[in-house]
Amino acid sequence: MTADRTAADSNTSSAPDLLEDAGDERVQEARLWQDDGWTARVIKNEDDDGWAVSMTLDGEPEPALVGPWTMGRDKKNPKPLDAGAFSVLVKTAYEVRRRHEQQLHATLNKQVDVDAESGRIRVTLQIVPDEYEPYAMLRAFDPFGDTLAEVRVAPNFRLNVASATAWVEADFRRPADS
Repeated sequence: MTADRTAADSNTSSAPDLLEDAGDERVQEARLWQDDGWTARVIKNEDDDGWAVSMTLDGEPEPALVGPWTMGRDKKNPKPLDAGAFSVLVKTAYEVRRRHEQQLHATLNKQVDVDAESGRIRVTLQIVPDEYEPYAMLRAFDPFGDTLAEVRVAPNFRLNVASATAWVEADFRRPADS
């Protein structure tokens, strides 16, 4: 019975590997290259007579990167995609996505430090961009990172040193303009 169980265990342990391999289909064509979760597609450039390449992360509706693509030797058709170009395109598209995510994080999360009688207080504003009811959370933290106060405010609340100081001096009551 132990030998049967061991054989069954080894068969089931390889099944997930087969499923993972089936989903990792690589396409390496002159105008379409899919690998590592990215798709590079050479397309006709809508702005001029040339070509462009779009890089799309699997599962995303829009490309992360669209840029000009080189003409081939015949000066009519695009240069074919290759492993080196695809690697550079993946790296570039990844960096574009990372910068976009950093910019979005910076837009949705603000913080200022203010001096109060009890010491330095960090005030943060985190905007929640809900499609139907966006809002923001205004929070205050002591120097040790412990939460002193938290209040829901309008997503257009302007956090700056003056507004943070006013909120702290009002004993963390909900700001009137929120």
